[in-house]
Amino acid sequence: MNYARLPQTSAQIALPAWRARTLFVFLLLGMAGLFARAIYLQGVHTDFLQQKGDARYSRVVEVPAHRGMITDRNGEPLAISTPVDSVWASPPDVVADSAQLRQLARLLEMSVGSLKERLFDTSREFVYLKRQLPPDQARRVAALGIPGVSLQHEYRRYYPGGEVAAQLLGFTDVDDNGREGLELAMHDVLRGKPGSQRVIKDRRGHIVEDVASLRAPKEGRDVALSIDSKLQFIAFREIRQAVVEREAKAGAIVVLDARSGEVLALANWPAYNPNNRSRPALAAMRNRAVTDLFEPGSTMKPFAVAAVLEEGKFKPGTRVDTGNGHLTIGNRTIHDTHPAASLTVAEVLQKSSNVGAARLALSLSPQIFWNHLSRSGFGAESGCGFPGEAAGKLRKYQTWRPIEQATMSYGNGISVNLLQLARAYTIFANDGELKPVSMLKQETPVGGSPVYSAQTARAVRDMLELVVQPGGTAPLAQIPGYRVAGKTGTAHKLLNGIYVDRYIASFVGMAPASDPRLIVAVMLDEPGGKEYYGGQIAAPVFGSVMNASLRALEVPYDASLDNVLPSVGPVLEEST
Repeated sequence: MNYARLPQTSAQIALPAWRARTLFVFLLLGMAGLFARAIYLQGVHTDFLQQKGDARYSRVVEVPAHRGMITDRNGEPLAISTPVDSVWASPPDVVADSAQLRQLARLLEMSVGSLKERLFDTSREFVYLKRQLPPDQARRVAALGIPGVSLQHEYRRYYPGGEVAAQLLGFTDVDDNGREGLELAMHDVLRGKPGSQRVIKDRRGHIVEDVASLRAPKEGRDVALSIDSKLQFIAFREIRQAVVEREAKAGAIVVLDARSGEVLALANWPAYNPNNRSRPALAAMRNRAVTDLFEPGSTMKPFAVAAVLEEGKFKPGTRVDTGNGHLTIGNRTIHDTHPAASLTVAEVLQKSSNVGAARLALSLSPQIFWNHLSRSGFGAESGCGFPGEAAGKLRKYQTWRPIEQATMSYGNGISVNLLQLARAYTIFANDGELKPVSMLKQETPVGGSPVYSAQTARAVRDMLELVVQPGGTAPLAQIPGYRVAGKTGTAHKLLNGIYVDRYIASFVGMAPASDPRLIVAVMLDEPGGKEYYGGQIAAPVFGSVMNASLRALEVPYDASLDNVLPSVGPVLEEST
């Protein structure tokens, strides 16, 4: 069957010319837009892109500053900063198997469960796993090579003396900020300023290159204290032993340079070890010598005597009517433990007569007596600069009743801290001049404030020598080879406004009495047992500390080595 060949046709569609031109225009506009965007991003908005790019691999890390060292007056370190490492993690980047987790938990002394909680909390990009590890332990952590786990270099505070000067030095927190004591008071000087450095990190968070130092760290300045480490250890050893042996609640001791007012030793018991990061009991942290107030008892009597001598009311040999140990003022009666019809002014101190001291104080107007006490530093801070120092209490004379003026002469109705009391005795050691106290080493001599004439101060010092002789209240304070001058104190404690049968036993003294070099003040809070008088339990502590300290400083003798006179019978108890 033949079919006729059909004609071949080609369908051609003619497109309008405007479509091609329109497409070309759109392509040109797109290219122009991309070109403009490129110019904007590369030329105008380049900082933003650079920042985002750097964020993928570049970091600015803080470079910690070395905290300044605290030394004693002879350069011996009391607080130093040692390099440590802290372990941190970036949870989104952590990749670790079970074996690595167990090893890491063991090195960090953590449970595996606690470690997982921190490592896999992807809502956080940074978390500390353990702060301030020793370098060897930190290196073992780094050797595990766990992605997302890194080390950060830091410093940790170390106290070579441990608990010996704990309350004085205080401590720092985990971020090396001063939190207590002189670490807090001197923080701005010690801390320094951290620096910063730009580094490149890989995707696992490990630093692979140091790019540039943006700001060098500024190291903290060293601080030299007035403390003498040898004397500090002596004072700490003796106050600890006394508190334990006497079953006391607490105790404190201060050793001053009598000439400059510098604090050569200041110790407390109970104490704590500042190298142990676990929080100690608040009672152990208190620097009782500065922050705790107490009624000083008979250690105030020398100031009543000095006031009347300065005013010309009495002389050391003037006899005082002591009324056979009784003095009634209003509805109150003052008693003496050892009654006498009369005593000389010197014997009032030697025998520690409350009646005699009251008679002396009442011979002055309230304003004059208050002026003498105020000028002696009572009722004001000592000026040592220690955080939390208690100023003491000396009420305005306008509010005094006669009985209050009388009892204040023997240390009731007035409160002091131990450092403040020790400072007041610089008056008798420096011919009437009250010295400022300092916990920092003084390079130049420091002037004081005149309070009494040299004649008055020397007269009181001579009377204080009688206190430590047989017939006085503190023969146990005598020291072979040195003349000693001092005063005992025993005061009832106030509880809810009522005096109770709990006691503060104290002793403040100086030696050598011919030219005082040291002042030592001792306080024992609530001693147990039958003995609680200052002459019985505080004076021996003074004797031990003063004896060892004078020999450590090689202070020349001012008496024969057999100058200690035996006391006949028991120690004379002072009136409370």
